Amino acid sequence: MTLAIYPGTFDPMTLGHEDVVRRAYQLFGNVIVAVAEGHHKKTMFSLKERMDMAREAVKHYPSVRVESYSGLLRDFVVAQGGNAIVRGLRAVTDFDYEFQLAGMNRSLMPDVEAVFLTPSTRYQFISSTFVREIAMLSGEVDKFVSPYVAQELQRKVAERKAQEG
Repeated sequence: MTLAIYPGTFDPMTLGHEDVVRRAYQLFGNVIVAVAEGHHKKTMFSLKERMDMAREAVKHYPSVRVESYSGLLRDFVVAQGGNAIVRGLRAVTDFDYEFQLAGMNRSLMPDVEAVFLTPSTRYQFISSTFVREIAMLSGEVDKFVSPYVAQELQRKVAERKAQEG
């Protein structure tokens, strides 16, 4: 049986991410949404918060689970017994980076396939970076994220604004 790993920082989980999870679930059945600790990125949300958002997003899929990882993705995939790494592609600009990453992962994990999935056209322009920026500028994010994530974004923005004084 194939186990697909869908890694990312998911800061926050967008409707595009959710669409890729749905597609991966339909293809593979067993999926792990692997939330990266994000040591190389300064995340808005803590690891626990990102995992909670991901769990909320995948709760309808019985064989999709959410796990965290740090370090090399390779070590996580091998430890979990993964056969495929799922990556979402939104646009041509994503392809170059993802293609290079897939080549590197193939040299580290020759038996693990990279699978690229594109989200529905209505989600192809959504990025977590844009969603965070819109939220920080008090913009409307409801059409980019689930209601739970929108609520978490509002809470986080309010916290940050309170800290700034």
